[in-house]
Amino acid sequence: MGRRVFSIFMLVTLILGLLPVAAAAAPAAAEGKVYTIQKDDWLSKLADKEYGDGSAFWAIYYFNNLEAVGDSTLAYIEDPDLIEVGDSLYLPAAEEVEAYIAGEAGSEAAVEVVPLKIGAMHAFSGALAEFGVPEQNAGLLVQGHVKAGGYEIELVVGDTETSAIPAVENARLLVDVEGVQVIIGAAASGVTIPIAESVAIPSQIPQISYASTTPLITYLPADEGQDFLFRTCPSDALQGPVLANLLYDEGLRRVSVMYINSPYGQGLKDEFKKAYEALGGTVVAAVPHDEEPAASYTAELRQATEGDPEVLIAISYPGHATVYLKEAIEGDFISDFRFVDGTKSQDIMAAVGADALEGMCGTAPGAEATWSLKMYEAAYEAEYGEIPPLPFMANTYDAVVVASLAAYEAQMAGEELTGVAVRDHLRSVAGPPGWKVIAGPHGISLALELLRRGEHVDYFGTAGEVDFNEYGDVVTPVEVWCFEGGEIVSKGQE
Repeated sequence: MGRRVFSIFMLVTLILGLLPVAAAAAPAAAEGKVYTIQKDDWLSKLADKEYGDGSAFWAIYYFNNLEAVGDSTLAYIEDPDLIEVGDSLYLPAAEEVEAYIAGEAGSEAAVEVVPLKIGAMHAFSGALAEFGVPEQNAGLLVQGHVKAGGYEIELVVGDTETSAIPAVENARLLVDVEGVQVIIGAAASGVTIPIAESVAIPSQIPQISYASTTPLITYLPADEGQDFLFRTCPSDALQGPVLANLLYDEGLRRVSVMYINSPYGQGLKDEFKKAYEALGGTVVAAVPHDEEPAASYTAELRQATEGDPEVLIAISYPGHATVYLKEAIEGDFISDFRFVDGTKSQDIMAAVGADALEGMCGTAPGAEATWSLKMYEAAYEAEYGEIPPLPFMANTYDAVVVASLAAYEAQMAGEELTGVAVRDHLRSVAGPPGWKVIAGPHGISLALELLRRGEHVDYFGTAGEVDFNEYGDVVTPVEVWCFEGGEIVSKGQE
């Protein structure tokens, strides 16, 4: 029978309604009923009819899926927007819904569980300082969502300073002094790699980067045969060709690149150049600049523009580009630019001027429009008062979630919570086979309850699938975005 798609169209209060809290003793057995989906049914409509509260559809999602695990006649709900006419769902009894609202729907863990201690490495200073607090906030959001399902995590924060030497020192403190069992970070590829080589891999602590996209990470020699380095963002082997196609499809045939002289900048420049030249375009000049922000970039701009390119591609961080883009315009070097993930920045727009950048576009790792993304964005807005403003925040959220679920699954299997145990369970909770679970407090509560019952889960992330391959890489969409009307506007995913 054909699949019917029913949009739920809810406010944030409905999306986040009936927030579960820490799991307590399971309620006394209550009998719900089995219902067959009819034409024009959707979950919030059923919840309103049965319980007088449309947001109670989360209780249907939770209890139906727990029942469906052991009853193949029931349909397991992967996406609350997708239900099929003729499918059977379990509608929980009113007592079960009340227990869910009260946070008493989850069972007790059969084993003693200890909290996961996470070392969160963010750039609170240096060229990527604009990203530090928002990415930290995305990770902290998980803390409450995991607690809602009955597990505790602790995030201990370190500043990378967007620089390898202080980042390695601070990461070593997190491991040796704080005793973290996993490192989340870093953002800059030129910081992630030294942390992995000098701290994480030698200490047997898994490291999950949320924003380091250099292709070098895929085959990092220090991690060969070790398997401690992962990332929830795609390699620039994906972003480079999308950027090349974007420019070529615009009719641009001669471009120059200014790039940060780091694994990130070199890797993305190389992937773009290879794909762009294969299409027939010409890279007039590719000019590196130092990782440390400078007061002026006129020498680099002169070199990049002397061949009269049509546009200049800024493969840098905000701390660099805010300076040289303004200089490029004021010095009459060039005034047309294209951008990437590192320069998808509100700070750049503020420094250069929204009018000067109007209509100029770029690429960045993106996220599919799924319930996981909706739940994450709604929760972030409810907590912090704004939609997540910058790239890689969703990837940060996903990294903390999969680390937390891996730690919990390891302990449900009777293992001691160590870095190796977390590593060994990352692929298990983030990919098939397993019951699909989504982001947000309701999806994570379901995931933790399934793990308590000895089931496997497959977390579908806010940025897309988090199916780590043998190298710890994932494949997610690449977004095309533009500066428009003083805002950063998404134009879709590739």
